[in-house]
Formats: sequence, C-alpha cells, structure tokens
Amino acid sequence: MSGKEVLRIEDLNVFYGAIHALKGISITVNEGEIVTLIGANGAGKSTTLNTICGLVKPKSGKIIFEGEDITGKPAHEIVKRGISQVPEGRRVFANMSVLENLELGAYLLKDKAEFKRRLNRVYERFPRLAERKGQLAGSLSGGEQQMLAMGRALMSAPRLMLLDEPSMGLAPLLVKEIFAIIKELNEQGTTILLVEQNAHMALSIAHKGYVLETGKIVLSGPARELAEDPQVKAAYLGG
Repeated sequence: MSGKEVLRIEDLNVFYGAIHALKGISITVNEGEIVTLIGANGAGKSTTLNTICGLVKPKSGKIIFEGEDITGKPAHEIVKRGISQVPEGRRVFANMSVLENLELGAYLLKDKAEFKRRLNRVYERFPRLAERKGQLAGSLSGGEQQMLAMGRALMSAPRLMLLDEPSMGLAPLLVKEIFAIIKELNEQGTTILLVEQNAHMALSIAHKGYVLETGKIVLSGPARELAEDPQVKAAYLGG
C-alpha cells in the first residue's frame, strides 16, 4: 500500500516561550497513506502541523519532505514544494466569494488551462461549491466551509495535505460526509496527515496512527491496532 517516504520528522522540539510544546517527536508518512495524529486538546497536534508548514519555527530537529530538508523554511516556500494545509476552524475568507477563495488556493499557478482543470476537479468533487461559487464564503454552513477549505487546499495540487481538525463543530452526519471525502481524496492519490480529536473516525480511515500526549508520542502503529488498543480505547474512544 504505502509507497516511498514523503515526510519524515526527526526528533522535533518546539517551544512557545518557556513551554516545551513538542518534545522530540518523530513521524513518517509514506506516499499514498492517511496518517493520523490523535490526542487530547493541547497535546501538540496542531503545533506539529504548523511547524511542518513553516508557521512555527522548531528549536531543534528536522523536517524532511521528499528527501529535502525543509526545516524552518518560510510557509510560502513550503506550499510551492507541494504541501498544503486545511487549517483548524477552516479559516475561509468570509467576505470573498467561494470562487475567489478557490482562486487564492492556486495563487502560485500561472497556467490558465491548468487552473481551469483544477477548478473543475474541485467542482466535480464538491458540487455544492459549484452551485454557490458566487456566494460569500461567510454565508456558507459549517460543512460547506469545510468543503471550501479542502477545495482551496486542493487547488495547489498538493502532494501532501495537512488536515487540522476537519470534523470540529460539525453535526455527526456531516462528519461522516467529510471523512468519506477525505478517504476518497486519498484513494485518488493524495497523501494525507490528519489531526483529529474524533479518534474513532480518524482511526477508521487512517492506515497508521500516532498518539500524542503533552508533546510526546506515546503510542504508534497501524490504525486498526490502535483502535483495538485498551489504552487508546479508554482514553480516546470512550471504551
């Protein structure tokens, strides 16, 4: 299933002032995988994603993407290399239209024909965005905003997609729909690193998982095994 290594994090340490947010974590993501980071609030999941995509600078450690050291590179450089993030809380541009939000996702792209191709692909995958392309993003429902945030990330044709809490604040039915879409994106070739508080849903679609507790990885393994692990069940699956 998994191809070559796409992302490797080695012994990453991140501080916020005096707070040691990430304590020497190491993670690998292989081509074609969905890898999930699960853990309680404040465990360091979002910090991990923000460090990968250049928004947070690590104190030490390495981030290797497709064999190249990208540690501490500026965020726009990292997008150029093929990593895009769907941020926590969706962060769509509320007073811009759906189409304008999608255009921003492809701001590095100069080829008009390729832009059209990508836009059509996003509209095929998210028909609701096509129906609402002229509407202000702020007027969309939570689920539609999540789809827009994912569509916007896809416009840069990423080889690695970072998803931060995609189910947050969504009704259970929508959570199912969003996770079905994530699975489909992966089956169509996008490698995904997923941060998610809904451990049950995350482990049901992931190939591999890491459990973060207060900045440390305490468990890792195939997602199926983690879902059956008594520790994980007790802490995260309401077992």
